[in-house]
Amino acid sequence: MKNPFLIIIYTFIILIIFPVILTFALYRTDKPVINNSETIKDKDITTINVYNHRTNKIEKMNIEEYLYNVVASEMPATFHEEALKAQAIAARTYVFYKMENGGENNDKHPGAVVCTDHTHCQEYLSLDQLKNAHGKEWVNDMWPKVKKAVQDTKGMILKYEGKVVEPLYHSTSGGKTENSEEVFAAKVPYLRSVESPHEEGSPRLIAVVKMTEKEFKSKLKSIYNNMKFSNDLSKDINILSRTTGGSVKEVVIGSVKLRGRDVRSALNLNSADFEISVKDGYVSIQTRGYGHGVGMSQWGANGMANQGYKYDEILKHYFKGVDIQKIY
Repeated sequence: MKNPFLIIIYTFIILIIFPVILTFALYRTDKPVINNSETIKDKDITTINVYNHRTNKIEKMNIEEYLYNVVASEMPATFHEEALKAQAIAARTYVFYKMENGGENNDKHPGAVVCTDHTHCQEYLSLDQLKNAHGKEWVNDMWPKVKKAVQDTKGMILKYEGKVVEPLYHSTSGGKTENSEEVFAAKVPYLRSVESPHEEGSPRLIAVVKMTEKEFKSKLKSIYNNMKFSNDLSKDINILSRTTGGSVKEVVIGSVKLRGRDVRSALNLNSADFEISVKDGYVSIQTRGYGHGVGMSQWGANGMANQGYKYDEILKHYFKGVDIQKIY
């Protein structure tokens, strides 16, 4: 006869202990890590500190909700939805690039990954500010469109060879974007000069600034006080070279050799892609494009979208060799 005590132990193990172990194992292996918004890991990924330069306070925000306002502030909501999606991915990538390159340890806004000032990070206007700028009808019609573009690309960022890219963008290239090293210091493999032919709708594709010769000289001499001019200003201006994208690389004005971007800054021009003419005591400066010209042209992206290109095709046109990865 079998030992009744052993039979009781075996029965207890089979009926009680084994089901508990099996349930625990299944719970552990099936529990999601990144895609479940309630997990600690996901909260760490999608929540950031944002420095509001208008209130001088740091605010904790969900990245996706932060992006609603960034996309609405950085790109016209009237743009094609595929252009808005491309902008959403670029703006999200910018946040993760910041997180991987210094994060909250920076001099401009310590304790915050990004700020709301477009001169340093990305433009961020609150919903009230957007309503004041565009009106209630815009909020009713355009705000849902912007939110959908962000939601449809949730968690997507740009990477190059496994690393998050610096997704530079600008308003209008003027027909061709710039190589990074011809505008900034470093040569970046994914920031290459490319054609951007679909920018016809941009109000800043071509612009003309006109001023007197006296005003022109005064503005430059206020910065370059050693600059000297002859009696014929038209002979004092000589463009020496241009970048691949068409911007002025070097120019001689008076007795000083300058970079095109320095002239742009000194004269507050739309871009460094300019022509200067002097006639009848006036200086006319015609510019092409608006912004630094590196990376994605926003008006070019919209033009491509109107031609039938999807957001991934737009991004891969302006950022060479990149992959789009969904990280949550």
